[in-house]
Amino acid sequence: MKAKFRRTGSKENNMGFKRIGRTSLSIVLAGTLSACGGGGSGGSPTAGGGGVTPTPTPTPTTSQCSLANRQQFVADVLNEWYLFPELLDLTVNKANYTNLQDYIDAVVAPARAQSKDRFFTYITSIEEENAFFNSGSSAGFGFRLGYDTGANRVFVIEAFEEGPAFPVGFDRGVELLAIGISSGTLQDVSALMASGGPQAVIDALGPSTAGLTRVFRIRDNSGVVREVSSTKAEYPLDPVSDRYGAKVLNDGGKQVGYINLRTFIDTADPDLRAAFADFRAKGVTEVIVDFRYNGGGLVRIAELMGDLMGRDKVGQIFSYTTLRPSKASENSSDLFGTQPESIAPTKIAFIGRGGTASASELVTNAFIPYLGNNMALVGANTYGKPVGQYGFDLAACDDRLRAVVFKTENANRQGEYFTGLASVVPNTCSANDDISAQLGDPAEASVAAALNFLRGGSCTPISGTTGKQGAQAVTSRRELLQPKAPTPAQREVPGLF
Repeated sequence: MKAKFRRTGSKENNMGFKRIGRTSLSIVLAGTLSACGGGGSGGSPTAGGGGVTPTPTPTPTTSQCSLANRQQFVADVLNEWYLFPELLDLTVNKANYTNLQDYIDAVVAPARAQSKDRFFTYITSIEEENAFFNSGSSAGFGFRLGYDTGANRVFVIEAFEEGPAFPVGFDRGVELLAIGISSGTLQDVSALMASGGPQAVIDALGPSTAGLTRVFRIRDNSGVVREVSSTKAEYPLDPVSDRYGAKVLNDGGKQVGYINLRTFIDTADPDLRAAFADFRAKGVTEVIVDFRYNGGGLVRIAELMGDLMGRDKVGQIFSYTTLRPSKASENSSDLFGTQPESIAPTKIAFIGRGGTASASELVTNAFIPYLGNNMALVGANTYGKPVGQYGFDLAACDDRLRAVVFKTENANRQGEYFTGLASVVPNTCSANDDISAQLGDPAEASVAAALNFLRGGSCTPISGTTGKQGAQAVTSRRELLQPKAPTPAQREVPGLF
């Protein structure tokens, strides 16, 4: 039986990133299998508006969800839709693989070898991904972790207010000294890092299962060492923090808007509108957009963010979406739209780092043709994901294949930033990620560098920059902690546990 692929709406694409590097730009298509199952790729997308009537999920059968059928489903989808058909290895022997993701990795290995698909094509859970994109729901402690590669140390770099860990003292700058299932089983983080690297720490934190408890020895922001426990729970992730996510900074009498978007999910819509309405009311014309840990998300939210900073660009190109030649009928362009809360900034400083990917890169790239030297990338080079995914569902098996299907380009048709945005943004300013200061604090290193750029100050270029500024190597010693097999939430919010 053939799969039925249906469009869920052109604004429902999603961009993100894996393995500290991957995520997508997708949900333009959702493929729903009919009850008789199979793995066929037949059928074509139907034009649609804001959604579809879901097909009832049938009770899966052993044969329907066998590894062989799931592999065939993947092969059929990739053969029809993959952006780089010449970089697929469809001769891979399915029988050599006992895990579906391993099979996918083998098929797209030629594209990965050219850095065009760095774990961007993957299988995930329909139920878990929908829960995250709808409300930011996930199970965990509710903090984001980074590790120091030179000293075997692990720190909280961001804490989510609705998560279970924040009320017991976890916040930006707190160091994890030991982890255990009880006080008597605490293992030093430095020893874990020395023996097994970051994965040993990830293993000690346990799976993303609600109800799982861990005991921690931490050093808090006042320097006090204490022991606390936290139990993983389902919680909604606020995409714009009520503490520091949106504010207006007074920089020597000039009003500068600061917005920190954690992830591009549906619930970001009202938060972004409220933030930019405040900017507009206060006459803000210069903005700091903090994407430093933003792994991507829904294209619809990326387009909204573009609109909110494009009051003077309505009707002009925000981005182009281009598929393989055989799917050229699906190509589209998005124009800056009218939003009542929008502003027309004259200068923008985008803060990014290695965890900045996909939708956050799309927004940044979109402004290059319009702002030129009046914009900068501040911090470190970004991940480099100018491609996006559609989602194809094998609903009976809770399988969603996220496959690289399209590339995105700005109004100048620029979109080949596979090595990160530092190579294409006109100005770059190297800055540390200073976890001793809260996000949004004017004294924090990256925010301070952004303010300096907006004032017209000089800065040290980020490694990888080309052009008038030249290039200078900059080494970042702190990386986001990311599991080898991230959950949907961890793909879009790298470092999340």
